[in-house]
Amino acid sequence: MAETHGDNVLEVKGLSKSFGGLKAVQDFSLVLPRGCLRGLIGPNGAGKTTVFNLLTGVYVPDTGTLTLDGRLVIGPGAGKKRPSDIAAMGMARTFQNIRLFGELSVLENVMLACHVRSTQSMWGAALLSPFARGEERAIEARARELLALFDLGKRAEEPAKSLPYGDQRRLEIARALATNPKVLLLDEPAAGMNPQEKKELRALIRRVRDEFAVSILLIEHDMGLVMDVCEVITVLDYGQVISVGSAEAVQNDPKVIAAYLGVEQSEVEAGAGGGVKS
Repeated sequence: MAETHGDNVLEVKGLSKSFGGLKAVQDFSLVLPRGCLRGLIGPNGAGKTTVFNLLTGVYVPDTGTLTLDGRLVIGPGAGKKRPSDIAAMGMARTFQNIRLFGELSVLENVMLACHVRSTQSMWGAALLSPFARGEERAIEARARELLALFDLGKRAEEPAKSLPYGDQRRLEIARALATNPKVLLLDEPAAGMNPQEKKELRALIRRVRDEFAVSILLIEHDMGLVMDVCEVITVLDYGQVISVGSAEAVQNDPKVIAAYLGVEQSEVEAGAGGGVKS
């Protein structure tokens, strides 16, 4: 089925970024329909995390546009957006290297993220006006609700750094969801997980998409996880999109096999490659 503008929550066209003479990302385009679960893969150094940094305002692109839920975020006339601005507009992310506030409690980590949607003024918060107190109670209730959904409710008062690794990953996703995003970017969520934790992560990613009605774009090196959960996969190599399609299609694309195996495409087409292993 062809995708129309009304079906899409995120539309990216022609994003490019160079660092000196290095073209990190070249003419990157992507469309995310509402409620989709898609993957972004590629060999090490392909530019995947740079794409996430461009989408979330960490880097300013040299060229290109980004529209989120019909609003221009990046492009001519959009103005400069900070990462916090883009988060407030509906784009949240996690990081390859976990970036929790380790000294703060599990609950406080999620409450801080909830404040992205806070409407209280700085003075109202400082003076603890009745409105500010009411909103703070609502934020705590929302944070505890999220922790319960992620089976972290009983650990709400513990320092975030005390959680086991898998729980820290889940807390990071819960914190991202606390901003009430339309699009969730997951950067290597399975990194460092054992096989059982990865199995649980598969179910969690699907649950997040379904229960929170959020579109998910996933960077992941674990091909088994990507091929299992992602409906459509975009493949990057040297900052350029070389393939887009279903898991089966990209696994058997000679350009993708060549990129992962480091062989010439002609060799793959002649039978030297055996598909991208999952």
